[in-house]
Amino acid sequence: MAKIIAIANQKGGVGKTTTSVNLSACLAAAEKRTLLMDLDPQGNASSCLGLDKNVFAKANVYHALINEESFESCTYKTELPLLEICPSNNDLVGAELELVHMFARESKLKNALETINDKYDYIIIDCAPSLNLLTVNALTAAHSYLVPMQTEYLAMEGLSQLLNTVRLIRASLNPRLVLEGILLTMYDSRNNLCKLVANDLMAHFKDDILKSVIPRNVKLSECTSFGKPIILYDITSKGSEAYLSLAREIILKSEKKPETEAHAKLALAQIPKFEDYQINSQE
Repeated sequence: MAKIIAIANQKGGVGKTTTSVNLSACLAAAEKRTLLMDLDPQGNASSCLGLDKNVFAKANVYHALINEESFESCTYKTELPLLEICPSNNDLVGAELELVHMFARESKLKNALETINDKYDYIIIDCAPSLNLLTVNALTAAHSYLVPMQTEYLAMEGLSQLLNTVRLIRASLNPRLVLEGILLTMYDSRNNLCKLVANDLMAHFKDDILKSVIPRNVKLSECTSFGKPIILYDITSKGSEAYLSLAREIILKSEKKPETEAHAKLALAQIPKFEDYQINSQE
């Protein structure tokens, strides 16, 4: 049965899509059968993997949600053998309007995913930058949610809103939903503000901050324009190392395996850890 992880944060520009795409790619590289679901009408995750929008115009996540097509017919292969994607486009804007009038509208995605759960080890859902009905569907279907957080104060304000929404969903729709972790993104060790925000987050969410940190890295921006995940664009870059580290952390947390086994799977001698970025308010 697949572990379903929703990548959510209602604030835009914090690295949700970048994290969804590259985490999915790294999980697939670790020989985990992975499905990336693009639940954002902008369809950026689909573009980041180089899909032609004309190819999936008549079979995408919109058609699966409103029961026009099965999820299996709406998934497409990528350059990585074990990574598939369920893409989206602007049609998904209409899905929210149609879902409003449907029975059990908050559970449509959960019910649809039950038909393909056994086909994958991980299903990563890239949520839209809002707390709309589509995001509620994602959080209702997910086993856990991962929150990318840019290290700036405005991003911290949005976190409380998301956590409040999660509390409501856990109370009424999905009591099994847990926090996978808070992922620090776009971290610049030369920027004192980044360090201050990181320290504030660690003070309030010490046990929830993931050890992996995603640094500011130009290669992460470049690879999207080429329609490739970072491990296929430049596997030696800092961004690639960081997302491989995140995939390792997710695997260890999910499967509770010794770290040596995960290292063997990812075939990496050294992967940077949280401490390597030297987040320290005293510096």
